[in-house]
Amino acid sequence: MAVRLIVVDEHRLLAEALASALKLRGHRVLAAAAPTAGAAELVVSRGPEVCLLGTATPAAPGAFDPVLRIKRERPQIAVVVLGPVPNPRGIAAAFAAGASGYVRHDERIEGVERALVKARAGEAAVAPQLLQSAFTELLNPTAEPDDEGARLLQLLTPREVEVLVRVAEGEDTRLIAQGMRIAASTARTHVQRVLMKLGVGSRLEAAALAARTGLLDRAAARPAADGDAGA
Repeated sequence: MAVRLIVVDEHRLLAEALASALKLRGHRVLAAAAPTAGAAELVVSRGPEVCLLGTATPAAPGAFDPVLRIKRERPQIAVVVLGPVPNPRGIAAAFAAGASGYVRHDERIEGVERALVKARAGEAAVAPQLLQSAFTELLNPTAEPDDEGARLLQLLTPREVEVLVRVAEGEDTRLIAQGMRIAASTARTHVQRVLMKLGVGSRLEAAALAARTGLLDRAAARPAADGDAGA
């Protein structure tokens, strides 16, 4: 059964080529357009059954803003994203925005067509191997937590790292001051600086962030802080 759709891609030639191929297969293409900046307005005004939305940067901030607007204003329209071999977070971002499917740029036209039909029927249109690789990486993160931990560690002085470790161990201000042989007011100042640099609002959040990013493991390998003068 023919699908009534709009094709949008950052590259007009690709959008027009896809539109032509889908027309030859019996589908009704209402428009083929670029760039994606005006995609939401076009789709909302024309009201297709499906929007095939191409993007070269699925993990970039704001890449799926058009999807958010389309689903907010015309929730009955299904959106299938056409993108490169994705970072798992790119797939997650697409579906979080409301997309019904994700198809790789190098997919055959038959695969694109199947995705459009499934999306129109209200089904998730994504290849099993893409889902498998995405879930594997998201459930078993490796480099990313370490990278974030390293970045956060660079924000802290050695003394602040020691304070964070003690916070994570559940020490209050008095115990931190005693253990580090500094005044309670100095300990309190260190704690506030740590919270501010990590961008969190409480000691519990700081401890959770440190554990999640591997910051504590990195901190354990860092040389101990020298005593603060006048503390």
